[in-house]
Amino acid sequence: MATFANTSLEAPELVLEAGRMERHYWRDLWRYRELLGFLAWRDIKVRYQQTLLGAAWALVQPLASVVIFTFVFGRLAKMPSGNEPYFIVVMAGQLGWQLFANTLGNVSASMVGNAHLISKIYFPRLTVPLASVAVALVDFVILLVLFAASLAWTGVMPTLRVVFLPLFILLTLLLALGAGLWLAALTVRFRDFRIVVPFLLQIGVFATPVGYRTDFLPNWQDLLALNPMTGVIDAFRWSLLSSGTDFHWHSLAFSIAWTVVLTLTGIWYFRHMERSFADII
Repeated sequence: MATFANTSLEAPELVLEAGRMERHYWRDLWRYRELLGFLAWRDIKVRYQQTLLGAAWALVQPLASVVIFTFVFGRLAKMPSGNEPYFIVVMAGQLGWQLFANTLGNVSASMVGNAHLISKIYFPRLTVPLASVAVALVDFVILLVLFAASLAWTGVMPTLRVVFLPLFILLTLLLALGAGLWLAALTVRFRDFRIVVPFLLQIGVFATPVGYRTDFLPNWQDLLALNPMTGVIDAFRWSLLSSGTDFHWHSLAFSIAWTVVLTLTGIWYFRHMERSFADII
């Protein structure tokens, strides 16, 4: 007669508890960090792997903007540039703007672009917009290398203020991420925002002092400071350019305030809409 010993192996318990997913959301986000890395690597490969010019595409648009702004503001409008060549001033501003615009565009379109994943499996949806930031960072690094080469070619060397650049990069990413989370959630519900976002970015580059320095426009500084990217662009130039650039802390403080508000409310609204993404996407 066979006997069966009582082993310690037991069937796993399935616990159904209201609100459990909400309480463990940030823990789940950390648990799915490998998925975040996979999505980021996938986006980078799609961006560069099967292209004729590869990473050169990351330079075409910003360099074209630098040429246009240098000609319009430097040659035609004859705006002053300080001790640096005018195209260096424009490139310093373009660094901040390109990082913001690419991050905002990628984050806002990330949910619709990954609809096939969202409608099939569970994972913290915040993983998708966070992963989309990687491509913008790669583009930024490529442009930053070109900017460093331009500084060496022109003989312009940054000062010790360059150590603050990572803080301004982080500020730009958070500002773009906060606004992008709002737009990502709205794009799932209203697909018109896929057209609205590129249009807003096209207008925004002209409403932002990418092609000129605000310290040479004292009568317009208060109005320009209403744009949260103005303080960011000024901060990039202050940290990268060697000439004395008047730094307006009230403009940067306004940018920081906007960043905090948009980041916190963006995460709140995204989380609020997250439950319905799989149903309406």
